Amino acid sequence: MGHHRKALRTTAVGAVSATLIAGSALGLAPTAQAAVNSVRFVDISGYGGTVLKANVVTPAGADATRRYPLLVMPTSWGLPQIEYLAQAQKLADSGYVVVTYNVRGFWQSGGEIEVAGPPDTADASKVIDWALANTPADARHIGMAGVSYGAGISLLAAAHDKRIKAVASLSGWADLVGSIYSGRTQHTQAAALLDGASLVTGHQSTETRQVFDDFYASNLAKEPDLIAWGKKRSAVSYVDQLNENGTAVMLANAWGDTVFSPNQYTDFYEKLTGPKRLELRPGDHATAEITGLFGLPNDVWTDAGRWLDHYLRGEDNGIDRELPVRLKSRSTDGYEGYPDWKSVGATRKKIALAGTTTIHTNVDSGADGGIVFLSSILDQVAKLPPVASIPLLPRRWAAVWQSEKYRTAQQVRGAVKLHTTLTPTAESGTLVAYLYDVGPLGLGKLVSNAPFTFHGRTPGRPFGVDLELFSTAYDVPAGHRLALVVDTVDPLYLEHNPSGAQLTFSSPETDPSYVSVPLREQ
Repeated sequence: MGHHRKALRTTAVGAVSATLIAGSALGLAPTAQAAVNSVRFVDISGYGGTVLKANVVTPAGADATRRYPLLVMPTSWGLPQIEYLAQAQKLADSGYVVVTYNVRGFWQSGGEIEVAGPPDTADASKVIDWALANTPADARHIGMAGVSYGAGISLLAAAHDKRIKAVASLSGWADLVGSIYSGRTQHTQAAALLDGASLVTGHQSTETRQVFDDFYASNLAKEPDLIAWGKKRSAVSYVDQLNENGTAVMLANAWGDTVFSPNQYTDFYEKLTGPKRLELRPGDHATAEITGLFGLPNDVWTDAGRWLDHYLRGEDNGIDRELPVRLKSRSTDGYEGYPDWKSVGATRKKIALAGTTTIHTNVDSGADGGIVFLSSILDQVAKLPPVASIPLLPRRWAAVWQSEKYRTAQQVRGAVKLHTTLTPTAESGTLVAYLYDVGPLGLGKLVSNAPFTFHGRTPGRPFGVDLELFSTAYDVPAGHRLALVVDTVDPLYLEHNPSGAQLTFSSPETDPSYVSVPLREQ
């Protein structure tokens, strides 16, 4: 386990280093407007007097008698405040005062990494206070935006500060527990990536270090504390406050986000009652926003700008009249609009999982969710998701069920749901479910997957399992079939299968097993 974690952290450091080089390039090659708009590097006193390093970008030739909408942008995990410089320039061109700041504990900012804890939320309000006192910012028109860590902090800050009228939360989280502990399973590659990045670029608090250690150790006695810690840092815990504030919330994420899965965003979106918008595209964590950080044309940043322009500047650009749920399929290049999330995949087809199948644990069958970042980027850029030869999967280690061949194309939209009856030989265990698009030669392309872990079960006693796979938008060609594969080992996750354990899947007549596939109405 220690060697595995070390390897993951090395990978994380490499990935972060590459991103930082890209960020530095931003500072070396600003857009043409950078010489026109006013840019200042300032120190802002955050919560408890902690110094936050920040950039302030104001519109060119700003009128001292005029007030401008304020946009505050906390940085992503492990990145410096120049991360948003290109976008800040564009926003200033549009008439915003933009303040981007290094979150506490990272780079030159003071304090320690609190993982979006109460000090981080309080910092955002302190930055707003400073901007209102030291820039021509308008107290009536305040927004927040950010990518990843900055997105999560923006949502939390908006729930706690009524002055924030609009938020663009890009590749963030609303439910921290539902992100890296979904299915009661540790997403170890994602956690190690975050851990390694923070060790290189920041200073972890004692509490943060302990949380990572407890997470890796999978100490069940610590589970209630970890869940409580995560809920305190999740906007879904404060959704009533956001709704009461009437905050206009835009959420954008990627189908293959291996850090913050799209499901936790879609669940959160359904709970919002104020102005809201949900956008989902192919890619992995924050990959959809990358080109925009260089100032290049980018759909995510374009829509975020339109959202903020409407709700902070009062621009009648029509975004409030568009269908609020906007999806891009992994298989095509066009966008689809829906009135709400429930309308996505409103039609469902069931694949029966008949019979009884027993598999042995502790061996990777060859069905995997891929590699953090790399696999979903390949899918985003080249439409090459992880693949497996379904006929060659060893049935001793993998349970396999297949549909009939489809006569017409099937447009999978939303979250596939698995229902089955499981009988374990041990009180704890982990399974991972995969849905594949299987072509004529038996090669399966990964459509979706999700892990599931159980503890405290009576060996030999069956129980029902309901597992929601990660949401997706994928088109299965005519002549293909869908296959559900279940095994017990995936490098993305920490597994809890005792040596020699077995899992038996059955389909009682009184409670048949099935996979429910959400399909777009055609």
